[in-house]
Amino acid sequence: MDHAASASQHDDRLISAPSRWRDLLELTKPGIIGGNLIATLGGYFLAAQGQFEWLSFVAVMVGIALIIASGCACNNVIDRDIDALMARTRHRPLVRGSISITQALGVSALLGVSGVVCLALGTNGLTVALAVTGWGVYVGLYSLYMKRRSEYGTLVGSLSGAMPPVVGYCAVTGQFDSGAIMLLVIFCLWQMPHSYAIAIFRYADYRRASIPVLPVVRGVKMAKHHILGYIVAFIPASLALGLASQAGAGYLCVALTMGGYWLYLALRGYRLDDDVRWAKKVFGVSILTITAMSLVMVLESMVPMWV
Repeated sequence: MDHAASASQHDDRLISAPSRWRDLLELTKPGIIGGNLIATLGGYFLAAQGQFEWLSFVAVMVGIALIIASGCACNNVIDRDIDALMARTRHRPLVRGSISITQALGVSALLGVSGVVCLALGTNGLTVALAVTGWGVYVGLYSLYMKRRSEYGTLVGSLSGAMPPVVGYCAVTGQFDSGAIMLLVIFCLWQMPHSYAIAIFRYADYRRASIPVLPVVRGVKMAKHHILGYIVAFIPASLALGLASQAGAGYLCVALTMGGYWLYLALRGYRLDDDVRWAKKVFGVSILTITAMSLVMVLESMVPMWV
């Protein structure tokens, strides 16, 4: 082999290495991990109430991030055929063939085992069990079965989506008490209008891939009814956390204000003609609502540390 060919192959490896790492990172869906870590923070600090232990904090944040990343990598493998049909997902690494199924499953296994070990070393058995249950529901019940077969797949998926804040909470308390139950209910209820809004503005994608989400199966009007109903249920559930003295006055104000605005948007949906634009607003406000609620849990817990 001449020097020119050798240099060319060396340059190709230098170029492809960053691309490979980007593909591996994309496989884990960093945006989903980031959003769930904010919720985990909220659950952790809600339970901590001013008490802070670095070991359990780092263990739960790193551990849950790795387990979520593992589940997302598995989901990419399972959904590679329908991802190829959807505009939003057709450029994912497994669809493009830049990462093989074997590589993706290997990465998922490594991340998952590492996450479980991290949680086991730094938290407690209940936290590990909840995180593994969330992974199993997302990968097994939702991705492998319900997503393609039933409009109730969204409801099943909401259980796994609600698990991170509960994991954060139980990492501190070591018990599944009323606070953990309230967090589970709040985040399950939040997931439904959030997910239905996505299904409305991604309606064409879901229909093309034959995914039986509610707007495709029963129509956008019915989905609007469900969005409204879940938000109506979400507001008192979120307020209950403060009324039960689990969270403070700041949390109550944020939950009431953001929940009220979310409800206002849901009601406006009946008077607007542009369903896609409306659904994007509902989706955006859902993110702002749960992020604000989670962050105020953190801030309220940190106040005793500062005074």
